[in-house]
Amino acid sequence: MALAATTTLTAAPAHANPDLAKARNCMACHAATSRLVGPSFKDIAAKYKGQKDAEALLTTKVLKGGAGAWGPIPMPANPQVSDAEAKTLVKWILAP
Repeated sequence: MALAATTTLTAAPAHANPDLAKARNCMACHAATSRLVGPSFKDIAAKYKGQKDAEALLTTKVLKGGAGAWGPIPMPANPQVSDAEAKTLVKWILAP
């Protein structure tokens, strides 16, 4: 049983990729390098590069939504995304 828990915990970071973004519907509005409804992941990373609180700020935006940072179209809340998944997605987006 402990082995299963360890395997699950060590496997979690492997999901920090486009597959998780697709599974949680992020790709309906965002793309890796081009703007769709919302900004590209590349543009998000560039805008928040070096900002100390970027990870916490973006994790909150993923979970609760936001408005005004990228224009008039608001980002809706994402109740289908867990806190852990939001953190994983944001780390992936901000990774160099």
